[in-house]
Amino acid sequence: MSMTVLGRQCPSDRPMPITVEVSLISGKTVALEAEADWTVKDLGQHAQAALGVGKGRLLTSSGDILEGSATVSECVQHGDVLSLHIAQVRISMSKDFALGLSGAALLGDGSVAAWGGGKTASAFDISPLQDQLQNVAHVQASCYAYAAIRADGSVVTWGDAACGGDVSDVQDRLRNVRHIQASSRAFAAILADGSVVAWGHAAYGGDIQDQFDTQDRLQNVECVQSSSAAFAAIRNDGSVVTWGHSSYGGDSRSVQERLQNVLHIQASSGAFAAIRADGSVVTWGDSDLGGDSSKEQDRLQNVKYIQASLGAFAAIRADGSVVTWGRPSYGGLSKGVEDLLQNVRCLQASSRAFAAILTDGSVLTWGLAPFGGSCSLLQDQLQNVLQIQSSCRAFAAIRSDGFVVTWGDADCGGDSSAVQDQLRDVQHVQATRNAFAAILADGSVVTWGKADYGGDSSSVQDQLQHVQQIQSAKKSFAAVRADGLVVTWGAVPSKESAAAQTVA
Repeated sequence: MSMTVLGRQCPSDRPMPITVEVSLISGKTVALEAEADWTVKDLGQHAQAALGVGKGRLLTSSGDILEGSATVSECVQHGDVLSLHIAQVRISMSKDFALGLSGAALLGDGSVAAWGGGKTASAFDISPLQDQLQNVAHVQASCYAYAAIRADGSVVTWGDAACGGDVSDVQDRLRNVRHIQASSRAFAAILADGSVVAWGHAAYGGDIQDQFDTQDRLQNVECVQSSSAAFAAIRNDGSVVTWGHSSYGGDSRSVQERLQNVLHIQASSGAFAAIRADGSVVTWGDSDLGGDSSKEQDRLQNVKYIQASLGAFAAIRADGSVVTWGRPSYGGLSKGVEDLLQNVRCLQASSRAFAAILTDGSVLTWGLAPFGGSCSLLQDQLQNVLQIQSSCRAFAAIRSDGFVVTWGDADCGGDSSAVQDQLRDVQHVQATRNAFAAILADGSVVTWGKADYGGDSSSVQDQLQHVQQIQSAKKSFAAVRADGLVVTWGAVPSKESAAAQTVA
């Protein structure tokens, strides 16, 4: 399908318009008359409007990306056929209470839109950074700041300066960055050569200069995991390097000799658990939050996957059985259901409880009942379950028929009876700390739970159409629509009622 958008007539002393065709991957095409002095960004905006789509990047017929600041006359010829590549909008949101509605959207054209920040909103104003926030490939959030990786491997940051929002001290070292991880108040970047650069609050892993020769050992790093105040890096030889607050897993010297051939690391709020190539597990950090697995060490064999609550771990073994450890009040003790935990397919965790989906689609839970640790009264409904989402104190299970079953703290999303008749053909569920949001097959959204945590979306309900994805912070949601618009709702930091905004 094609259509033509005619430009205005040009005075004789101006260059003639340049006619180009712009097409989507779907085949929909529009013919545009572009003024020679338009920028590529101008041309893209006209194409987006004519095609009825969100932001994207213009590519030549050979697949080269056109630079937005270049003029049409510099890089486009009459009769050229261009394509408009629409990348899905990706959302990153702060996980801190105080920032309320704080988030960043990586738009289809590689630019960034940001919002919120509460009482520190000025630190989250990215308008002075707009020239730098172009060709962005990824955005990472800590509790108080954001870090964006650009296509050229450079990094742009904003937010609380002391918690990672100011990168000036290490800016000259941040070249060829390929990945960024965040603790609650610091960032760690892996460079293309496998080295690591960290910044932010020193006690949360933002300074690695003086810890146990850590900087010299941070070479050939493949991935980095974080607890709330420490980092753990896996090197290409399977060894592990840690730094940050020692009480949160930043000091692994007591188990260093065993940290070999590590494939994966999981973290609770204050401890780490590493799966080795032979299926054994090594833990360190706060012993009360899962850092000590010595009582279960003989059973921690052939482990394939580990899930964590705030203060406990649960491991699925190759035979489908489960081993748990950590603080009992956080789900570290599963004796009540231990014999039934067989043929487990996947695990989900609230802050103090776990839920296991078995291969037959049934569900078992353990941990504190007010946090979703008991679902015995719902066993007849918890059949053919495909996936489970959790808030801090509740769970929501999606069945194969699109029906949703909830349990846990009623005020925090564990009771969905008020919207149960609307919860049909559910495709996906997302959660804040105390509320849930479900995307239905028709792209509409249903919410429940505490209103000031995003459980009431009535103020933006007419905008929540054709939604493709939802992301969440502790107290707010952000929904991405098919047209690329982002709709947000939830609480602002000053105990005001729910707020809503639309981010272009």
